[in-house]
Amino acid sequence: MQLISFIIPCYASEGSVALVMDEIRSVVAQRPEFDYEIIAVNDCSPDGVWQVLCAQADQDPKVKAINLAKNGGRHNALICGCHYARGEYVVLIDDDQQCPCDRLWDLMAPVESGAYDAAFARYPKKTQSALKNFGSKVNDLVSNWLLEKDKDLKFSNFTVMRQFIVQEMIRYQNPYPYISGLIHRATSRIANVDMEERERTIGVGHYTFKKSFALWMNNLTAFSVKPLRLATTCGVLCALIGVIMALYTVIHKLLNPAVAAGYSSMMAVILFLGGMVMFMLGLIGEYIGRIYISLNNSPQYVIRESRNLREVGKDREFQ
Repeated sequence: MQLISFIIPCYASEGSVALVMDEIRSVVAQRPEFDYEIIAVNDCSPDGVWQVLCAQADQDPKVKAINLAKNGGRHNALICGCHYARGEYVVLIDDDQQCPCDRLWDLMAPVESGAYDAAFARYPKKTQSALKNFGSKVNDLVSNWLLEKDKDLKFSNFTVMRQFIVQEMIRYQNPYPYISGLIHRATSRIANVDMEERERTIGVGHYTFKKSFALWMNNLTAFSVKPLRLATTCGVLCALIGVIMALYTVIHKLLNPAVAAGYSSMMAVILFLGGMVMFMLGLIGEYIGRIYISLNNSPQYVIRESRNLREVGKDREFQ
């Protein structure tokens, strides 16, 4: 019997996460050759999610509940769950019922066939605000450039992968994991499966602009030095523009001595060059800051308590 590990990052979902687990059970029951385990990670949620997870774990020993001591975001919660996933197949799914869990077997089909190592759901229409749709498109363009992924490949919140991908992902020890980037770094055999994202029926979204920007920065700085190379290119271009403008000013003054020095043009050049310098310094500072935090061994997550959890490859069990 093959095992499927479902990893659910939980935040402000006390009304929906149990329903997601019930749907997982009913879907897996359709194919008796598969068994399941559910690893639910409470990302320091402010509501009663932990009590719900404990009740589920007490009723079903296949549910592993993890309570984190500090909110680190969806990707940190997922990487935590990956450390304890034992299944041949590992499924990442959200806690809000928006992932079409009933399409699990369609999502797994490319991976089961052996043709692919991972598969992402692809939603032709996303059930989110226009601002978030715009942010998703920007993030996708950045991913295409930094990760050099196929522009037709779309990342999403409903994912299945083989166990060896998970083992490669958990080798990443830095405190800023970006799950889609880690998967893409491990394999190029990734499929998309088209399906419809569900409407949210319980609760509201909690992915704020701050969290979205932090994720975008992870994408921008975690897996490539291309932004630094872009900074170098911009610096060279600004220097060339400065030289050209200086030559133009000198020649123009020699040809027409009556021309007064232009205050507006001077201020425009200063503001442009000053803005570019500050932007480049900020980008370099972001890299240096992340290097500093990584060298300090800042943890990806800290487990406060758990239920039914045994560390993979070790005898110690969290209580």
